[in-house]
Amino acid sequence: MTSLPDPAFKHSSVARPVSGTNVPAFCFETIHELSHYAAHLVAGLVRERAALGQKTVVGLPAGSTPLTTFRELIRLHREEGLDLSSVVLFALDEYYGLPANSPQSHRDWLQTQLMAHVNIPADQVFFLDGQLHASDVELHCRRYDEAIQHAGGLDLVILGIGMNGHIGFNEPFSVRRSRTRLCTLDPITRRGVASDFFGEENVPTQALTVGMGGILSARRILLLAIGEHKANIVVETLEKPVNDRVPASYLQEHGDVRVLLDAPASSLLKGASTPWLLGNVVWSDDLIKRATLWLCKQTGKALLKLDSDDFRAHDLHQLLRHHGPAEIIAQRVFRWMLDTIDYHPAGQQPKKTLCFSPHPDDDVISMGGTLIRLIEDKHEVHIAYMTSGNIAVFDHDARRVAELVADYNQMFGIDQAQSGALAEQVRTAIHEKKPGQPDSDSILQIKGLIRRSEARAAAIAIGCHDSNLHFLDLPFYRTGTIAKKPVGPEDIEIIERLLQTLKPDQIYVAGDLADPHGTHRVCAEAIFAALIRMRERNEPIPDVLLYRGAWQEYPLHEIEIAVPLSPGDLALKRQSIFMHESQKDKALFPGSDPREFWQRAEDRNRGTADSYNKIGLPEFFALEAFARWKGNPI
Repeated sequence: MTSLPDPAFKHSSVARPVSGTNVPAFCFETIHELSHYAAHLVAGLVRERAALGQKTVVGLPAGSTPLTTFRELIRLHREEGLDLSSVVLFALDEYYGLPANSPQSHRDWLQTQLMAHVNIPADQVFFLDGQLHASDVELHCRRYDEAIQHAGGLDLVILGIGMNGHIGFNEPFSVRRSRTRLCTLDPITRRGVASDFFGEENVPTQALTVGMGGILSARRILLLAIGEHKANIVVETLEKPVNDRVPASYLQEHGDVRVLLDAPASSLLKGASTPWLLGNVVWSDDLIKRATLWLCKQTGKALLKLDSDDFRAHDLHQLLRHHGPAEIIAQRVFRWMLDTIDYHPAGQQPKKTLCFSPHPDDDVISMGGTLIRLIEDKHEVHIAYMTSGNIAVFDHDARRVAELVADYNQMFGIDQAQSGALAEQVRTAIHEKKPGQPDSDSILQIKGLIRRSEARAAAIAIGCHDSNLHFLDLPFYRTGTIAKKPVGPEDIEIIERLLQTLKPDQIYVAGDLADPHGTHRVCAEAIFAALIRMRERNEPIPDVLLYRGAWQEYPLHEIEIAVPLSPGDLALKRQSIFMHESQKDKALFPGSDPREFWQRAEDRNRGTADSYNKIGLPEFFALEAFARWKGNPI
């Protein structure tokens, strides 16, 4: 099998091949490492072909997956002189019926996120037209395929992957030889992009896409998958047989494809999750813990009930031979897991702690019980709300508040004209706003005020002092749309100033990288960048714990601290979550999980406690889990 030109890959220490997959797959520890590699691979191909006087014909998707790769390409162009004038670009898909200047259109997205920043000539960029009359679509699609062939065929296609395995908009059961066409979007696809359109009901039902035949005719293919929420479909794509239910699995039939994964996306592949089933491994403590806990799940036994036959029956002979007998291994892992249980995660001597909350409700949803415990232990607890969360408020809530303030001011004779006029402006703007259209600045400010007041009420409910709440309103988030700016120096500086001012002994950071909006990941990126800069200046770094809760929970083998919660703790945590009234009953961006956020939190906290009980540890009512930051960027 041939490979993409990239001499540096041979010496890369950040990528590791994943065993047991049906196509070459490589895992990267961080998204930045993955994107750096992908961008340099593209750059190498462009330079190689340009040196031969040839153009490079590339097919590109829109969306969050390739975004950091595009940003690295832009950096290479601006700072290292990468010349992209020989690139011919074909967009892979487009929503049908959506105006071309809509912020959700793939044409607008690619223009904004890539084309406006590099030197690809406009006449070498091709987009599918989603505004054609139905009678013109078939001819347009045929000519699009002809344009690709006229350009010499696709040299490289970069792909993301949908939760249902779609590539481009080739949905489940797409035909292997399909060409560019109009297709109906799968409900899973529409649900997955609902946040981009401010509600699933606003997502187009159809789209234009380059077909499977067109994608598979590319000489080289690069598939990118990022995040825990892609882990299941990555397994279906790379380890299971080719199946038209998972269109991405057709890539197994291509002669030159490479799959780039971050660690969360690869986490369920056998080569990552159970490498001992694929051959000999080096048994580190982490791998011993993972394998033994996996064995508990396979056998249904508690740790201290495992015997040698269990290890042998589940292909753990090597572990037994080098680190046995079984009782010694089980006791060792039992002690490790027992040591994770900590009623006092910041210790019992007074300290200063700081919880970073990406959205205004992540603090109480994900670690509300631990905050209660920290406050009970007399620690000085601070909470930093990193973004306003204003795009996640329904229009009717903004209107209600505007009208409430107008009525309040009129009732008490504070102001009648100005607040009344503002309420009328809000009513008019909401009435005239088209589906998916960004809000005006005044409405965004009102929605931000709603989230801020809810966050303050929730924090006070668990005993936190109002003076210890910090609303950072990081600049990267202030776009008024789902698409955010990259983390910039100003974001990192705001975080640095807070850390230098407070000098916390311990901080908590959202490590829930399955957040479908990406805000958790971006916020963690900014915090880690600030910490690394402080470390480089030899400034003291606080103890850093990572939490999850709103989207995923840590698997047992990754948990390093588990804080027990009583029924009273969980009840108070629920009460504080309820203070976020704009997010209750029905949140604007709930993701694919139909449960409310308080239900997700309680189910996960109780589920973690149940998992501890099943392996033979003390039975708790609920547990909140944490891992420690390893000191690297994400």
